[in-house]
Amino acid sequence: MTQRLAGKVALVTGSTLGIGAATARMFVREGARVVLNSHVDDDAARRIAEELGPEHALFVQADVSDEASAQAMVDKGVARFGAIDVLVNNAGRNFFNDPLALTMAQWRACMSVDLEGAWHCARAVLPGMLARGAGSIVNIASVHGHKIIPDCFPYPVAKHALIGLTRALGLQYAAQGVRVNSISPGLILTEAIEASFAARADPAAERARQTELLPCKRIGRPEEVAATALFLASDEARYINATDILVDGGRSQLYHE
Repeated sequence: MTQRLAGKVALVTGSTLGIGAATARMFVREGARVVLNSHVDDDAARRIAEELGPEHALFVQADVSDEASAQAMVDKGVARFGAIDVLVNNAGRNFFNDPLALTMAQWRACMSVDLEGAWHCARAVLPGMLARGAGSIVNIASVHGHKIIPDCFPYPVAKHALIGLTRALGLQYAAQGVRVNSISPGLILTEAIEASFAARADPAAERARQTELLPCKRIGRPEEVAATALFLASDEARYINATDILVDGGRSQLYHE
């Protein structure tokens, strides 16, 4: 590895599975010390923390939808490793429904994590980044923040808003050395996607159908999103700000299927 994050401290929310876990592992391999996070303290959280080792990783159970919990997580990370240089807002909840079938409790649950959770964490790390005149925030958005699929409400509303938050914060603090960018993954083979395939009557047929929709004819891997987060977090991307990068194999650019 090239140690592209040597000496940096990163906080990756929702980092015990999928894209978050891949990002945490990649960041550690590239020299960062990483604060891991999940809203629950489960076997997956303990496994990845043990795998990466206490000198490289600290797991903090925190609910990012709660402002005080997010702040306490940042404080614990700073106490252990020092100032946070990189924040990856990966924690999210999927709510896909017909708009009028959605309950207000589901609406609030989606927004509280996918949008407000990212803001709570950004708000907790921004004072330190601004004081040092440096920092990178990477928000994990979605292709749903670019294209609308019926019956996926309100997830795309939250992701459109998250891209808006990215641009607003990136421009607000650009002159003070803090960059804020987002990544919009398409279909990525996470544990959740594997489970969704397995729940179908014919899992193999559904996987094949989804794969055929992709111009590259393969499903993306969490490591491919993590590599984009690594680039945005590193000094190589120091002139990239208030930008969203699609990582979807070109799927969202298709006019029709």
